[in-house]
Amino acid sequence: MKILFYKYHGNGNDFILMDNRKRQYDNLSTSVIQKLCHRRFGIGADGLILLNKNSDEYDFHMKYFNADGNESTMCGNGGRCMIQFAGELGMIEKKTKFTAIDGEHEG
Repeated sequence: MKILFYKYHGNGNDFILMDNRKRQYDNLSTSVIQKLCHRRFGIGADGLILLNKNSDEYDFHMKYFNADGNESTMCGNGGRCMIQFAGELGMIEKKTKFTAIDGEHEG
């Protein structure tokens, strides 16, 4: 499987970011996420974040996984990176409303 990813860092944390608006990364297993985040044998990261489509009310949905491969709650530094990523993809300009597992967020 070929994976297109981006590596961002925010305030000391680093993340693997993936544009998942076409849902091509929906089935990443826990073990695949662990391997990608592994610092010696993978890309290396504190976590992996998927940028997903959302409803018309929100700009995107952020799905965050810790390096152990388990989905987790909103990560502030990861959220900052995701906002920058969404901006670079042309999805937002100055302000955004998005969702994560724990609800609505603004940036």
